Amino acid sequence: MLLNALQARRLFTLALDQKFAILAVNADSPSAVVDCLEAALICRAPIIIETSLWQLKGRSFGVGDARLGLARYIADLTLLAESPRFRNIPVILHTDHIKGPETFEILSAAIRGLPLVFGGREMLLRPGTLSLDSSEMSEDENIAMIGAICRVAGECGEPVTLEMEAGVDNGVTDVKVAERLIQPVERLYPESLALWAPGVGTQHGFSDKGYPFSSEAVRQHREAASQICGRPIGIALHGSSGLAASDLIEGIAAGIVKVNWSSESLLIRSQAAREYYSSHSALLEKTHKDFKTTAMDNGVQTFVSTRYIPRVTERIRLLGGEDRCLGFLQSVRS
Repeated sequence: MLLNALQARRLFTLALDQKFAILAVNADSPSAVVDCLEAALICRAPIIIETSLWQLKGRSFGVGDARLGLARYIADLTLLAESPRFRNIPVILHTDHIKGPETFEILSAAIRGLPLVFGGREMLLRPGTLSLDSSEMSEDENIAMIGAICRVAGECGEPVTLEMEAGVDNGVTDVKVAERLIQPVERLYPESLALWAPGVGTQHGFSDKGYPFSSEAVRQHREAASQICGRPIGIALHGSSGLAASDLIEGIAAGIVKVNWSSESLLIRSQAAREYYSSHSALLEKTHKDFKTTAMDNGVQTFVSTRYIPRVTERIRLLGGEDRCLGFLQSVRS
C-alpha cells in the first residue's frame, strides 16, 4: 500500500511512540525496488523507498530527464505497492538528495502530481514525503525553498509531509539551528514538517575515521523540534552505512524514526553483481549453450537478490520494524 502524505505522518508518529525506525533505502533500479519490497514482505514491515536526483536522471528511469524519471519511478512503485503481493505492506516514496537549480521544478511537479492513465482513468501520482538536499544552501535559502514548496501544496490543496535537514555531514548540529530553521516554517506552514534531519555525528558514505555518533544529540534535537512544533517530531538519520548496531539501537530509543541507507546497499548489490559475472564468465562465451540465460538481466538480478534481500531483512529487524504492518494498516483503513 503506497501511503499518502497524511498516512506517512501517522506512520512516523507511530514509530516515535513505539520506538522503532523505518528503513529508507535509496533504491537505484527497478530490481532494487522489488528486492526492498520483498524484504519488507518477509518482515511484515513498513518500508521507505527513496529516490535521489542521480536515480531520476539515470538510465533506469529518466535518461537525463528528472521529471520523466520521477513519473516512471512513482508509476512503477505504485503498481507494485498496490498489487496483491505487496498491498499489505505500508510503503512510502520519499524524494531524497534533490538539489541544484532543478530542485523547485522537480519537487513542485511532485506535489502537483504526475499523471498516469491506469484502467482507463487518469490518476495523479505523488510521493508520500519530500525532502531536499540543503548541503549547498544557506539557512535562509533552506527556509525559502521549503516555504516555496509549501505554497505550491497550498495552491493545489494538497497536504505535504516534509523532512527538513541541516548540516548532516558537519558533525553535530547546534540545537539552536533547529529553532532558526523549523520555527519560521512551522509558523507560516503549520504541520507540514514531520521529520527533522540534523547532523548527529554521522556522514554520508563510508569513512575510515570512525563515526562520532551522538544519541544525546538525537534526543536533544527530537525534544527541541517537538517543542517548537507542539507535536511529536521524529529524527531522520542520514549516513547510517557503517554505523554500529548499538549506535542505531541507542539512536532509535532517543528518537530516530527514519534511517537512510544507501552506500552499504550499493556496495552489497555491486559486489554481488561482480561475483555473478566472475563466477559465470565461462557461461558468457557466445558458444556456450547457456549463454542467453546467463546474459539476460534476470540472471544477474536474481543472483544479486539472493544476496541482497537477506541483508535488507537483517537491517529492518535491527531497526525494530518487523511485524509493524498489521496494527498500522488497520488504523488507516478503518
